[in-house]
Amino acid sequence: MVTTDQSPRSLQPQQANSDQHLIELWLHGRCKNTLEAYERDAEQFLDHVAKPLHSITLGDLQGFADSLFGQELKPSSVYRKLSSVKSLFAFGHRLGYLPFDTARPLILPSLPNELAERILEETEVLRMIALENNPRNKAILLTFYAGGFRVSEVSALKWKHLQSRDEAGQITVFAKGGKTNSVLIPAAVWVQLVALRGDVSGELPVFRSRKKGHLSECQIWRIVRNAAERAGIEKAVSCHWLRHAHASHSLDRGAPIHLVQQTLNHSSVATTSKYLHARPNDSSGNYLPLG
Repeated sequence: MVTTDQSPRSLQPQQANSDQHLIELWLHGRCKNTLEAYERDAEQFLDHVAKPLHSITLGDLQGFADSLFGQELKPSSVYRKLSSVKSLFAFGHRLGYLPFDTARPLILPSLPNELAERILEETEVLRMIALENNPRNKAILLTFYAGGFRVSEVSALKWKHLQSRDEAGQITVFAKGGKTNSVLIPAAVWVQLVALRGDVSGELPVFRSRKKGHLSECQIWRIVRNAAERAGIEKAVSCHWLRHAHASHSLDRGAPIHLVQQTLNHSSVATTSKYLHARPNDSSGNYLPLG
């Protein structure tokens, strides 16, 4: 008589058949920038340990962490690389490919909060916009600042994503986390956006390259960086700094925090409140008898 093992474990399908297959499953569906960064991090880790994932110990993981600290990397880079490795092991364990989540006890380094350093003054942002003479590039700067968008969202915009609302309008983006988010755009910005369109189909990109396709994220990044340099800003300004500026400046001017949360598509108001802590409007020190 032939018997078969019908236990639940034996009936569970194998989700991954190799370390490389696991990594492919782990990366699937992530946005381009995240995918490329995670893939590099995984390759660097596996090159360092030179072992299959099943054989890696906590000591191996800690040794990798020590090697990163010895490379004089930015704390944020070390944090991201170790977070990537922890994510990979947690994913492999959830799928049943790895018997243990070996990376779970690995301690991530503490990071200083550098948000305040990345918030431009209102005058700096307005100077970037005023000194930009290219109508398309000026509209890009205005869209970032008025809508608080991410660069991936601005790069992907098509005219069908823009709808008029009386004399102003709204932009709908497919945002981070798979959420759809619609943001009202002030009339002054809307006019400059509509002026770019001409007689084109709704399927065409709002911000077009010379080849009439979507501007890439790298091309948009260069436009923002050049605008900052033209305005005399010596900091390494990125597109995301205009998102920070939108949040901070709107809160400074009295916008309700839940409205800012909704516009930026933050999952929690706690994330939005970081901007209040980064640029406080008052201090208990002002109440001391210091003259």
